[in-house]
Amino acid sequence: MISALLVVALSAILVSGMLWRQQVQIRRIENQRLLSQAQWVARGALDWTRLILRSEGDTSAGITYLGGLWGVPIAKTRLSDFLGQIGEVRAEQGQATYLSGSIEDAQAKFNLRNLVSSPAPGVMQINTEQIGAYQRLLVSLGVNSQLAKNTALQMRASLGQSATRFQTITSTTGAPAAPITTGGGATSGSFTDKPGMEDGDDNAAVAPLQMTSVDSLLDIPGYTPEMIARLRPFVTVLPTVSAVNMNTASAEVIAAIVPGMNLSAAQAFVARRQTVFFHNVSDVQLALRGAGVQSVAIDPNEMDVNTNYFLIHGRVQHERAEVDRTTLVYRDALTHTTRIVRVQDQL
Repeated sequence: MISALLVVALSAILVSGMLWRQQVQIRRIENQRLLSQAQWVARGALDWTRLILRSEGDTSAGITYLGGLWGVPIAKTRLSDFLGQIGEVRAEQGQATYLSGSIEDAQAKFNLRNLVSSPAPGVMQINTEQIGAYQRLLVSLGVNSQLAKNTALQMRASLGQSATRFQTITSTTGAPAAPITTGGGATSGSFTDKPGMEDGDDNAAVAPLQMTSVDSLLDIPGYTPEMIARLRPFVTVLPTVSAVNMNTASAEVIAAIVPGMNLSAAQAFVARRQTVFFHNVSDVQLALRGAGVQSVAIDPNEMDVNTNYFLIHGRVQHERAEVDRTTLVYRDALTHTTRIVRVQDQL
């Protein structure tokens, strides 16, 4: 009798364990299915967002400003509400799926890629004027300005194997935009044309990872997570050199890239911009003079009124699955077609 009870108990334990493992496996498969469905919804939302950017480029060619349709964020909305508006017969299937997101002008920030210029094919040089602009931005944000030089050196070293290190953005006139070489700063000072060899760098033979986001600054000694959080709203890393969109840039960024402009003058400039956006670089120059900045020689490679790079922030909640994704999208200035540059999922 005791042996029979032990056998029955052991059998019950084994069967319950098998059933539990089967239940866990079923749950795992369900989670994978839900995550895959959420990713497909996020992909569809991204295509819809790219369509908005293209249509915006067709209606207001050559100008990107904050009042455009692209700048309107989407609050958390049920997917079925979108499907019902277009007459989708299966709209009720989106009852448990929610979308939210926004589009951010990536060229409203200071592009760290501008710290390195290419004045000739195959040549990567430090741009001292852009280093000065980055130093002014660091000072205004309360960060050590000495980090600007180290950031430029790290950027140039990380571009050693980059496929886009010599590429430039196509301008609206159809001709390639010239690389940033203002001030002749590329050959001044103690900088050389050999990446990683400045200031007795002992790790010259070791190429760092390519900088793709502001978080890459943590690889540079001196930066802290607190500094990165302070810089994130004002700094970005794009694949190519780019101009700052004066229609969308913040006062801190404008004060940094315009020599002789303080933060209060930049704030007055932004306040005036809220009334009427700029249609061309000449309007920008007039507004800068109105803000108290005299003798401003605007380099079209540094300031513009149009944008090519956009950051698309999207979040999809599908039952238990969540996809929080940031996508860098490039919009061609001539054809207004868009393409995905990189995708990053937030963990």
